[in-house]
Amino acid sequence: MIKVHKLVKRFGLKPVLRGLDFEVKKGEFVGLIGPNGAGKTTFLRILSSLSRPSLGMVKVAGFHLPAQAAAVRNSLGVLSHQPLLYGDLTAEENLQFYGRLYGVTNLDSRISEVLDLVGLSARRRDLVRTYSRGMQQRLSIGRAVIHDPQLLLLDEPYTGLDQDAGAMLDTILKSVTSQGRTVVMTSHDLVRISDLASRFDVLSRGKIAASTQREDIPQDGLLGFYRHAIESKQESTKLEAANVK
Repeated sequence: MIKVHKLVKRFGLKPVLRGLDFEVKKGEFVGLIGPNGAGKTTFLRILSSLSRPSLGMVKVAGFHLPAQAAAVRNSLGVLSHQPLLYGDLTAEENLQFYGRLYGVTNLDSRISEVLDLVGLSARRRDLVRTYSRGMQQRLSIGRAVIHDPQLLLLDEPYTGLDQDAGAMLDTILKSVTSQGRTVVMTSHDLVRISDLASRFDVLSRGKIAASTQREDIPQDGLLGFYRHAIESKQESTKLEAANVK
């Protein structure tokens, strides 16, 4: 579903992704974890065709990025830090816009289904600019799944959600993966992501520092695995710097 080889992304002279290799099979749920500044959001923006790589190969759903971005987008559901909603449209109108964009059949019934799923049926005709941050996040989730995508890319999707909305998103993600869909999700909430993902990749200093399947997590848990990966990456970086000197 995703193949990435020697991916480099620079902003000016500053490298963010430094020869990253990454592969996800169909039906996997990968939890992408790492410290702030590791490049997680940048990486998901490249996978979702919102940003162009500086170097390297990126292939999503059988299509190359950025050359075949239009074909890739039809297979994607994306939830980013921006809600990508129109404030002067209602929830219903926002979903109509995106549903038509993706050519969703039986759109009216699908919109009702999605609004019920994210708990916004009672506010379907209210302008989105009147919504709270959490409600906008709920609608953004609805927007991301309106076309029943094969691949979901989620960047800190629990931001702004209360406990009920967080539980709702848990249910959606478990349903998506039970249907054989593919998910890549960034999160700082290791407890929550440990209950959802089937694989965990640690991104540190622009590269994957470690990867493990859920069943192979060591006895000290996901937090222990994460800390060990970060510490090992820091030590290897120090050694590389010393060798250069």
